[in-house]
Amino acid sequence: MSNRVHNFCAGPCTLPLPVLQEAQREFVDYHGEGMSLIEMSHRAKAYDEVHKQAMSLALEVFGVPDDFGVMFIQGGATLQFAMVPLNFLSGDQRAGYVNSGSWGKGAIADAQPHGDIYVAWDGKDSNYTRMPKSDEVKTQPGSQYLHVTSNETIGGIRMVEWPAVEIPLIADMSSDYMSRKIPWDRFDLVYGGAQKNLGPAGMAIVFVRKSALENTNRNLARYLRYDVHLEKDSLFNTPPVFTIYMVGKVLQWMKDKGGLFVIEKEAAEKAGILYDSIDNSEGYYSSPVDPACRSHMNVVFRLPSEELENKFLQQAEDENLVNLKGHRSVGGCRASIYNALPVESVQTLSAFMQEFKNANS
Repeated sequence: MSNRVHNFCAGPCTLPLPVLQEAQREFVDYHGEGMSLIEMSHRAKAYDEVHKQAMSLALEVFGVPDDFGVMFIQGGATLQFAMVPLNFLSGDQRAGYVNSGSWGKGAIADAQPHGDIYVAWDGKDSNYTRMPKSDEVKTQPGSQYLHVTSNETIGGIRMVEWPAVEIPLIADMSSDYMSRKIPWDRFDLVYGGAQKNLGPAGMAIVFVRKSALENTNRNLARYLRYDVHLEKDSLFNTPPVFTIYMVGKVLQWMKDKGGLFVIEKEAAEKAGILYDSIDNSEGYYSSPVDPACRSHMNVVFRLPSEELENKFLQQAEDENLVNLKGHRSVGGCRASIYNALPVESVQTLSAFMQEFKNANS
């Protein structure tokens, strides 16, 4: 489609064009059923096949071990900020959190009413421009888990070294979900919103070590209990059918591309193109991020002045390079280059950056 823009939105994300076209063909009459998938019962055979395939692909593509289960839970990652401590803490039990930026802060704020929450590392001194080194994270005795944010969407930093701690890790991986392998033996739970890398907004995908649920808090409303969702195969209530349907198609697209190995390689390639454009601009473009912690998903950068940034953003949009404005809390520019964004879009942005610099410096 010649009229599709180069979409660098931080979320919702760019989705693969073949997936969108396949969904378009199936939307009104799903596989001869005479209705759309989103009109039929979530107990119908046709949807049951979609649901089970999406769950199976999530485990397969991410290389999840057999002792883990997957759950599709409405509410996005923000609901998980509360569900994690509600399930894993009871009374005055303790948990450590890494404060790596905006989303780390959000997880801490929502956990604090539900346990003894402390900050195991704080990026405040660096203005949240880097992640901690493994040995900088300090946990306290009696901690039930350490919560980390693997990639800060707003700050453009990613966790390269997983903390070397003796307690289970729990990770919010929303903005680099399924873009790289993780050491599953270190984790009890991994979650993330679907809308960055995997599909439309509307749910979180949660992977949990089954044995970790044996002693979780049961004194909760049923929807807030992980054990309920796992036992019911994410069908405790009417699921977000369309989101799950689209996530399944994106996961199949990822598998057909070659899986996580290829996705991770492409992510590094796309990020490298933009960071080279920044680093080789003789200071015209700059990134506040520690080079060792640069995100492969969200590339943040500044120009010499706010006036030039506004001009850059307007001219970029005129060239169909859209959603490059930085988050309102930090300003500047941000290119989100999620899994489905083609490398050609990144190359087009890189070329535009050079042209803009030549014309305005």
